Amino acid sequence: MCNRNTPSLIVARETLRSSMDLAGFLPEAVADAELALVELIVNAWRHGRTIAPVVVVRILDRTLRVSVGDDSSDLPVPLTPAGLAESGRGLQLVQGLTHRWGAEPQKRGKLVWFELDAAA
Repeated sequence: MCNRNTPSLIVARETLRSSMDLAGFLPEAVADAELALVELIVNAWRHGRTIAPVVVVRILDRTLRVSVGDDSSDLPVPLTPAGLAESGRGLQLVQGLTHRWGAEPQKRGKLVWFELDAAA
């Protein structure tokens, strides 16, 4: 199991929070984006077998886009885990917390991303 307080995760979360605060996102949206970011980073560690995933946070025209890159070319597939399964719900969580998400193959690995629109 990964340590959820690694320096890369702490820096990514702080960068996300400060970017969204400066852009005027509501605290609820910041919390949703932060949880979705953690899920994507943990997936990159666990399934992408990437020690230091690349995280990009962009805000353009009131839309937040967060991308997490890992070294695996396997694109993510949302699962429907058994009722008592202890894992397998991360992408369902990302889908429920964000407006859009997806994955794009890269020359090396892939990018998994999500978007959140700011409240008008």
